[in-house]
Amino acid sequence: MIDIAGAVPTILSRLKKLPVGHGLELLTYKRDRGLRVRRMDGDRFAATEFGFRAETVETDLKGMKRVLKSVLKREFPRSNKVRVNTLEDGG
Repeated sequence: MIDIAGAVPTILSRLKKLPVGHGLELLTYKRDRGLRVRRMDGDRFAATEFGFRAETVETDLKGMKRVLKSVLKREFPRSNKVRVNTLEDGG
C-alpha cells in the first residue's frame, strides 16, 4: 500500500519500467473500486476504471498522469492509501 499523496509519481515511475503486456492494479482498501493500467506497446497504456464509472481509456505516459489524477480523485475520495498489485501478461 502506498500513500495517496505521493501515488501519482510512484505509479508513473513503475509504469515506465513495465514490460509490454504487464500492468498495475490500483485498488481501494475494500478492493471494490479501482483502476487497471496495462502497457499495450511502447508508450501506449490502457486504463480501465471500475467502481463509480466503468470505462477504458488508451493514452500515452504523459496523458496517464492526467488520467491518474482524475481517477484517484473520483474513485478514492476519502482514502489515504492505495493498494497496488502487479498484473502479469494476459492476467
